[in-house]
Amino acid sequence: MDLNPTAEDRAFRTEVRRWLETNAATGDAKTLDERKAWHRKLYEAGYVGMLWPKEYGGWGRTPMQQAIVQDEMARLGAPPPINGLGIGFIGPTIIVHGTDWQKQRYLKKMLTAEEIWCQLYSEPNAGSDLASLKTRAEDQGDHFLVNGQKIWTSSGPIADWGILLARTDGKAAKHKGISCVLLHMRQPGVEVRPLRQITGSSLFSEVFMTNARAEKRDLIGNLNQGWEIAMTTLAHERGTGFAFKEQVLQRIAVEDLVRLARERGRAADPVVRQEIARRWIEVELMRLMNCRTLTRLERGEEPGPESSLVKLFWASLTQRLHQLALELEGPYATLVAGSRRAVEDGRWQQAFLWSRVGAIAGGTSEVQANIIAQRILGLPR
Repeated sequence: MDLNPTAEDRAFRTEVRRWLETNAATGDAKTLDERKAWHRKLYEAGYVGMLWPKEYGGWGRTPMQQAIVQDEMARLGAPPPINGLGIGFIGPTIIVHGTDWQKQRYLKKMLTAEEIWCQLYSEPNAGSDLASLKTRAEDQGDHFLVNGQKIWTSSGPIADWGILLARTDGKAAKHKGISCVLLHMRQPGVEVRPLRQITGSSLFSEVFMTNARAEKRDLIGNLNQGWEIAMTTLAHERGTGFAFKEQVLQRIAVEDLVRLARERGRAADPVVRQEIARRWIEVELMRLMNCRTLTRLERGEEPGPESSLVKLFWASLTQRLHQLALELEGPYATLVAGSRRAVEDGRWQQAFLWSRVGAIAGGTSEVQANIIAQRILGLPR
């Protein structure tokens, strides 16, 4: 399909940019109340739940318009919505597989950030092999009794609800005996323990469930249908939850990398030029991969398996990009003065630590790298 912006798309971009420049908070919203208030402001402006049906409180916008909003927010550095997990893929999963009661009960409060959501999928011994999870949900008649542990839970300490995968049939094949249920996080028997990462922050948590209760009415889909439902959730997470804004953020990072090379007197180094050019090409490749996902969405289709490739590619790209930044800064970066960006704030160091996710992506030819490097660094050919 033709992904060139239409006159309507360009007008919408101008509208979004003006609104953000007028309304976006300067710096990150820090407190929970501030983050919820900013989320509600975005929602009321029509920039949260853009693809959701209007009957569930959404705005019925196009995928292209959603991509434009994510693009403009990334360019400005505006704080993201607080309920990103709920809006990005938990809500869409309920829309596809949930009952009418579940849609009416949960979706609107998700959109307004009245209730915050988390995802309870990964376990200490069931990360890449999610189907081997051990958390159990035992049938107690009108409810399930949940026991087990989850890990890498974003928003765990502030979450009111979670979407949970648990084993409901221990005798079935591992992909067949899993169910998906909604779990109230603020009940006896649910304990959230923040995990401190190497960066010093604690954005992930462990969640321990000991005789916790999940109502039968909160079962998503049919009993033992959890694996199929999880694939819907993960397709939205990989394809629409992060990719469009991350591509813009990576392009901004490459532009910052160019400035860093000039500040360090490395802009004429052919090896540095080649590496920066490779990162620029990879960002462009990520944009084209996003266009493929956007094409599926514009056709009314669900995100396909290529959405997982986008996340794998992004993980590898950001790792290489920030490795190069640290090499340019050198071992005594915090002692160097005169940079346009304060080196002492540890921006590149923080980003480097975050990028340690491990991935593999393809390379770029040296001829292409040198040609593009000459252009973006403004050097003679």
